[in-house]
Amino acid sequence: MFLQLRFSAQSVIHEDMIAFDLCCDQDHTFEVWFKDRDSYEKQQKQGLVVCPVCGSRNVRKILSPVTLSKASRRGEGAGTRMAMEKFLHRIYEAVKENTEDVGTNFAQEALKIHYGVTEPKGIRGVATEAEEKLLRDEGINFMKIPVPKRPREEN
Repeated sequence: MFLQLRFSAQSVIHEDMIAFDLCCDQDHTFEVWFKDRDSYEKQQKQGLVVCPVCGSRNVRKILSPVTLSKASRRGEGAGTRMAMEKFLHRIYEAVKENTEDVGTNFAQEALKIHYGVTEPKGIRGVATEAEEKLLRDEGINFMKIPVPKRPREEN
């Protein structure tokens, strides 16, 4: 089973800082770190967030890529699989906490957001192949993620 997602923005938290991937109106992408989400919002409103490539102040948050680093080759196999299952479960839980479940109305809700009928927000749900094609044709970005099984507990 896969779940479709549409994010208005994605952030990655690192210790006491938060990183956002941003994109300017010239399609330059870059990463910026802030003390917290409020600091980003305040600096954005003040026009202090600037593209380092072209100087544009017209920037927006974009979905951040998720990366995995392999700490060690020891424990590959069952242990690595269990760690991956737990990692996927944590991602899925974060998605659930930060998006609204619109179920089978995913395509309709994504279109409403895209055309400004409703406020931008993160949504999750399911769509048919025909609905996915329609969303792509309309230029609506979304992603499919696997719905993980509950992680196995370590013994």
